[in-house]
Amino acid sequence: MMRAMRKFPASAKLMAAAGAAVAFFAGASAHAAQPQPWETSFQPPATDMMRQIEWFGNYTMWFVVPITALVLALLAWCIFRFRASVNPVPSKTSHNTLIEIIWTVGPVVILLFIAIPSFQLLTAQYTPPEEAKLTVKATGNQWNWDYEYQTENTLSFNSAVLQDADRAAIGKEDRKVYPRLLAVDNELVVPVNTMTRVLITATDVIHSFAMPAFGIKMDAVPGRTNETWFKAEKEGLYYGQCSQLCGKDHAFMPIAIRVVSDAQYKTWLAAAKTDLPGANKALMAEVDGTNKVAAAGN
Repeated sequence: MMRAMRKFPASAKLMAAAGAAVAFFAGASAHAAQPQPWETSFQPPATDMMRQIEWFGNYTMWFVVPITALVLALLAWCIFRFRASVNPVPSKTSHNTLIEIIWTVGPVVILLFIAIPSFQLLTAQYTPPEEAKLTVKATGNQWNWDYEYQTENTLSFNSAVLQDADRAAIGKEDRKVYPRLLAVDNELVVPVNTMTRVLITATDVIHSFAMPAFGIKMDAVPGRTNETWFKAEKEGLYYGQCSQLCGKDHAFMPIAIRVVSDAQYKTWLAAAKTDLPGANKALMAEVDGTNKVAAAGN
């Protein structure tokens, strides 16, 4: 039954597929997922889950816009038709059976049309379609993240907002790729098309691990471990932020996830266990160099 609930209507699947095609051609750059000035829509989705969330957002707009327009029209009509100057003697009507049936049945039907796909989406978010191949523990601190790869010979490191003074030393001077307040010193690196489980907790106050392009947002609560998952379908550098007000430097607590090929990930992981800065520089040189060549070719 749970598996069945994960299936969206055929129209949703078609729209999700169309969204995937648009995202593929529009987001050819490997650095495609970060906030843009005056952005009013979601970031390009990098996971199937985010495409479903995007579809649901567009789907609900088909209800929100007509309802808003109807309410505004009714308000305008009432203000014009029943103003004191043209209606000096107010109506004494106490009820209208037909209108009461309409405004009772109508919202119930609308809520059903919204609730059913909403429950399907919620079920999908908590039902991974396959077993995780990689598990990472993310621990929120004021105001940075600790990552622990639960692999053989565990790898642990801290990830904090990138300071301007450190940009040149670690090769992150390009502010378009490594934007202010979003770039970090050490990204979380994961392989593409790999089911990744993230165990989330905190050491001090409540934080929240959010990555918009992946469609994930999970609170990090001290003394408790929450779990979320993602399967990134496109290589690239993706940015998120702590989404729970956690103190004076809440705005300086970004999340950066670099999605690379399986071969690149294995090479990075092996090197990072003994030399994390060196492994990051080697990976950046390979990925950024490839991106520059691809950009020049386009």
